[in-house]
Amino acid sequence: MAGRKQFDTDTALDQAMRVFWQRGYADASLDALGSAAGLGRGSLYGAFGNKDALFRQCLDRYASLYGARYEQALAAHPDDPVRAIEDFFEVVLDRIADPSVPTGCLIAQSAAQALTLKEENSARVRALLDAQHQRVRAALAGSSAGARTLDELASFVVAVNQSLAVLSRAGTPDAELRSIARIACAKVADTLDRPASENTGRRRSTPEAD
Repeated sequence: MAGRKQFDTDTALDQAMRVFWQRGYADASLDALGSAAGLGRGSLYGAFGNKDALFRQCLDRYASLYGARYEQALAAHPDDPVRAIEDFFEVVLDRIADPSVPTGCLIAQSAAQALTLKEENSARVRALLDAQHQRVRAALAGSSAGARTLDELASFVVAVNQSLAVLSRAGTPDAELRSIARIACAKVADTLDRPASENTGRRRSTPEAD
């Protein structure tokens, strides 16, 4: 439209997403978000709504950009769940090592601030973590292990993934992060190799029974 500044919505959203990713929700000021997106405060509100609405759109944008890569890695080996988890961590570590994006993970950064977020934002973060769990759980489904064991393993893999993001922000070297991922994959392989009866017995054991 003549006389009206045109901009690429995805590009502006990507730039705002990086501010939330780098600074976290609380420290991402409207001025910083607008400057990154190339928009004045009024235009920012007009395009994306208030800060909370923009934050949720950035979370969804992040999930769409990286979630597809995770899903592809996890789905690439339907008959080899350990290989699927190895490929998943490889994608995670490649993203962490990419100098063109901020360190860490927007979801991990936001989860750490969940208690200070508004309920709708906190719920969106929780939903994205749940989506991670569901993707990992689906990749493990080809195993003969019991459902509870697979649920626990999926939670473990998601926890390691989030931990890698936090450690990377603290400056942990890439070699150390990759070592953690290798140990996590070995744990998954070891658990899946155990007979179902052994896993069940281990979970049910109590100090009184020992």
